[in-house]
Amino acid sequence: MILLQVQHVARYFGADVLFENIYLEIQENARIALVGRNGAGKSTLLKMIADVEQPDAGQIIKSKNVTIGYLAQNTGLDSASSIWDEMLKVFEPVIQLEKEMRQTEIQLGDPELLADETLYHKTLARYDQLQHDFRAANGFGYEAEIRSVLHGFRFYEEDYAKDIRQLSGGQKTRLALAKLLLEKRDLLILDEPTNHLDIETLNWLENYLQLYHGALLIVSHDRYFLDKVVNEVYEISRQKITHYKGNYSKHLTLKAAQLEQEWKEYEKQQTEIAKLEDFVNRNLVRASTTKRAQSRRKQLEKMDRMDRPQGDEKSAHFRFQTNKESGNVVLTLTDGAIGYKEHILSAPIELEIRKYDSIALVGPNGIGKSTLLKSLIGDLPLIQGNEQLGANVDLGYYDQEQANLNSKKSVLNELWDEHPTTPEKDIRSILGSFLFTGDDVEKSVSSLSGGEKARLALAKLSLHRDNFLVLDEPTNHLDIDSKEVLENALIDFDGTLLFVSHDRYFINRLATAVVELSEEGSTLYLGDYDYYIEKKAQQEELQQLAEAAEQDKQIGRNASLTNKNHREINKETQKKVRQLSRRIEALESEMAELEQAIEAIELQLTEPEVFGDHIQVQELNGKLTDLQTRNEQLLTEWEEKSIELEELDEQ
Repeated sequence: MILLQVQHVARYFGADVLFENIYLEIQENARIALVGRNGAGKSTLLKMIADVEQPDAGQIIKSKNVTIGYLAQNTGLDSASSIWDEMLKVFEPVIQLEKEMRQTEIQLGDPELLADETLYHKTLARYDQLQHDFRAANGFGYEAEIRSVLHGFRFYEEDYAKDIRQLSGGQKTRLALAKLLLEKRDLLILDEPTNHLDIETLNWLENYLQLYHGALLIVSHDRYFLDKVVNEVYEISRQKITHYKGNYSKHLTLKAAQLEQEWKEYEKQQTEIAKLEDFVNRNLVRASTTKRAQSRRKQLEKMDRMDRPQGDEKSAHFRFQTNKESGNVVLTLTDGAIGYKEHILSAPIELEIRKYDSIALVGPNGIGKSTLLKSLIGDLPLIQGNEQLGANVDLGYYDQEQANLNSKKSVLNELWDEHPTTPEKDIRSILGSFLFTGDDVEKSVSSLSGGEKARLALAKLSLHRDNFLVLDEPTNHLDIDSKEVLENALIDFDGTLLFVSHDRYFINRLATAVVELSEEGSTLYLGDYDYYIEKKAQQEELQQLAEAAEQDKQIGRNASLTNKNHREINKETQKKVRQLSRRIEALESEMAELEQAIEAIELQLTEPEVFGDHIQVQELNGKLTDLQTRNEQLLTEWEEKSIELEELDEQ
């Protein structure tokens, strides 16, 4: 079933064309990525599909009653409610159903209603329908569903009562996405949903979206995320759109193969054209071959000439070079601890970085990854530890916040002021390799976009020619193409890398080792991101087995200790323990029987032959009330006896 079609849609800015003749189709349960350069119009197209903006040409056709959820880029949840109350709003219809059910239950016990057989049967039928609707709407499980999604986005029980207005921008964005997921729309449109998410949360979101029952249309610069979630890619490039089947990596393969085929066909036609033109030129003036030459000329005139294939749009192209070679040991840190004042975030941290290593630093948000980098470069003090920089090491640092850029300078002066002896044409050439051309170099730094500032900061870093690069989230704000250019430059870098990144695709391409930070300190994994995940899973499995074995041992130790204690305590206490244990077992057995009886009566009340007999319903309701009352009494006694037994065991 087709949920939505985009037909010949265009967006114009005066005489300029952002895109035109765009066609896109979204089937039920589709998993679609929309990719393209920054500025290609991806977010604009999403807004049109979400009915936030209208196209300048073409139309967007939606299926009847299709529901659409839209998360704009960097959108936060704006509410005066608490986290829990805001999530409950999604299930307001279910909550109202439950209230109506309880009211109807009270009505069914009213003697006046029982006296009116027609009204009673009508109310009973209504109650049966309410129960059916309540179950269908996950009435018994919606609170567990809320907890599950909030936990996935790293909100816990102690957070539920917090006022949303007091949360950070990143937390509000995560909550907006959480609420959207709970709403279960037919089509979910997500513009950069992975912003503000750490790796653990990204893994959870990927798994959740893989099982999502609706369709997905996603814009994201996270290639690992796209590979896991989508199976179709639409790419906007040069004002047009192209459709590919498969995930992001598959689309790259198909795109390269398509371009290669276009070049083959183009070159074949160019060869044919050259032969025809040569024949015409040589034979048109000769009487004996004039007719054949005229025929060839007509063939040329009728030929549908192919345009020269166009690859990707202009890309940045740069390198990181070094002035000198470092020693074999680049940096060591022993027994390190990071944090603020008395508060330690992570310890002990051990690092030994050697020449040509490329080490990714990972861990949950807030654990201190950026703090560690700033401590290593001397911007922040280590709480404890011994750091040693190796021989001939020149350290270059990339700050994710671009704090080293001067907002009052122009792009050109930002580089030239640091390298005044370098000719202006060379500075402009370097800036051009980072896509700052023409009048772009006269722009003020303050007017640049996040992606432009990132490219400018990388340009500054490249001029330093350091042999040890420490990079804090270098792919933030970069589009996919710029990320790939940066990756290739760093892969070719003849030096050493230490970097923090949430981009798992980036880590996989660059990392020779992964260091995980936690409250317990650092753990080294000698491989890329996929290897790190594999080893983590193995460790968790071993840990679970070890815990299970320890529990078995503990049970044995407890049994032995209990026997010893029993021999030591007086006979009266032993007798009391036995009495309590027998009573608790009896209570548990009786409660189990009561619960079965309650379930049986509740099932009877839903049967047509029963709820049609109001006298039988009244009797069953009475029995049900008695059983529930008795069960509550037993539960209270069970809790009291259990506490009493625990106190005796502790003696």
